[in-house]
Amino acid sequence: MRFAQMAFGFCLAALLAAPALADRLDRFGAATRLLDSRAATQYSGSVRLTPNYIEGTRSSSTIVPRWTGSYRGPYLDIARAAARRHGIPEDLFLRLVSQESNWNPNAVSHAGAIGLAQLMPGTARILGVNPRDPSQNLDGGARYLAEQYRTFGSWRLALAAYNAGPEAVNRHNGVPPYRETRNYVRIILGTS
Repeated sequence: MRFAQMAFGFCLAALLAAPALADRLDRFGAATRLLDSRAATQYSGSVRLTPNYIEGTRSSSTIVPRWTGSYRGPYLDIARAAARRHGIPEDLFLRLVSQESNWNPNAVSHAGAIGLAQLMPGTARILGVNPRDPSQNLDGGARYLAEQYRTFGSWRLALAAYNAGPEAVNRHNGVPPYRETRNYVRIILGTS
């Protein structure tokens, strides 16, 4: 009997609190939309309001500098669309492609990475894309970067995993101490 009274009391309290909770959620949603739209643009360049980055944290607060490259060829719109499709900041992906291949669809690295987004053949196979097809290469690169972001929770670590492999990021619990990878992350994120 006592249990039934307690259960009834909890149900009654929940019913009475529901309108207040709904109102609070509506206000929170409105504030979040404001922060995600107008305020995000307004404060994107603020140094004072930017959180300090701590090496190895899984923060997603990295601010990506605008891509200011001179490339205006046919792959630019394809890269932008791939970034949007996979939830990647466009400027970040454009900076990645610039760094990886300098927009050369026929680029092949010393390690064997192929195309605009420099996909390794094994990675391209896993992603189910033809690395020699520029559109598929860009889509595969964007999808792979998005997977790394979902795994590591920050663009800094996602870029490190894209360059050195996710195993290296896990093994070193952060950006690996490889000069090439550290420079790669620094150049794409525009940090010193």
